[in-house]
Amino acid sequence: MTPDELAGTLDFLRRAEALKSTLRSGRTASGRQESTAEHTWRLCLMAMVLTDGVDGIDANKLLRMCLVHDLGEAIGGDIPATDPRAADKGPQERRDLLALTATLPPARRDEILGLWEEYEAGTSPEAILAKGFDKLETILQHNQGRNPPDFDYAFNLAYGARHTARHPLTAAIRAVLDEGTRARMVPRGEGGAAPAGPPAGG
Repeated sequence: MTPDELAGTLDFLRRAEALKSTLRSGRTASGRQESTAEHTWRLCLMAMVLTDGVDGIDANKLLRMCLVHDLGEAIGGDIPATDPRAADKGPQERRDLLALTATLPPARRDEILGLWEEYEAGTSPEAILAKGFDKLETILQHNQGRNPPDFDYAFNLAYGARHTARHPLTAAIRAVLDEGTRARMVPRGEGGAAPAGPPAGG
């Protein structure tokens, strides 16, 4: 790596630090708003611990895809799934990702963009799992978060269903998490936890 390439890479890493302060609408178990960086971290952890024995998967590629899937949010922020803009956020995320990676060496920039585009297309085995895990991590967080009283748990029963149904592994995990969602929909005083606010982006 040349001095210029190193300087550009460090600049990228400094700018990517913004993901630590980019808040999603989801809450942690302590009630604190989670960041995109935290969501990405546990998404990668899910991909690591849940894919043993899954045939036809490049584990390294899957983890890299999970790492970069929300990088553009360092510039544009998170758009919750309940926001009407979420249906067409791809073009803006791509522009933000190009801006964020502009100082990287071209080969690395192209690698990150290629992984993101593959994730967006959702057609490769790795992208199918990455998209499914992305939705599942969000639902898992909603189920364990200390959420506001008006949280719409019912939304989560349909959220991302198209993606989680595309692989037997994500479908099986989804069935378990949906039970957790239904349990949290039970009003307080009937054996359930307190309900909570709008689902986080994903």
